[in-house]
Amino acid sequence: MIRKTMTVLAIAAALGAVATAPVMAQSAAAKAAVDSAKAAGTVGEQADGFLGIVSGGDADLRAAVAEINTGRAAVYKDTAAKTGVTADAAGQATAKQLYARLAAGQYWKPLGGGWVKK
Repeated sequence: MIRKTMTVLAIAAALGAVATAPVMAQSAAAKAAVDSAKAAGTVGEQADGFLGIVSGGDADLRAAVAEINTGRAAVYKDTAAKTGVTADAAGQATAKQLYARLAAGQYWKPLGGGWVKK
């Protein structure tokens, strides 16, 4: 499993999918809303490669999170098709890179766990 995850990371990085996944399929407004909410602790990154609402959040923020997550799901599906792994594995591999770039004080949700502040 670890070898397959590393293969996904290597192939996806070579294809540019992992590095650009969160950026590719989002509007500037959605990105700005989510970036602000991440800094405020309202939105966090999850170990499955998707964004989640930590607490609160209005309808516009929830729509921005959904927009970005829809784009990420498409990228993970495409990466999976190109690498021969599942979309879930592609998302989890990307999540490891997202976690590494997460700023101190922002929230992360491990698989099967609750929100923790980095």
